[in-house]
Amino acid sequence: MGKSKMNKSAARRIQSHADKTGKNQGFKSRAMRAADKNKK
Repeated sequence: MGKSKMNKSAARRIQSHADKTGKNQGFKSRAMRAADKNKK
């Protein structure tokens, strides 16, 4: 599988999973920032 850029739906999926599991809390903000950056 090739690398793809972070998008809003992927960031939301990551954030939702992190909230459910209580893990990867620091990654949530990085994912959202990357999605915003890639949108431009």
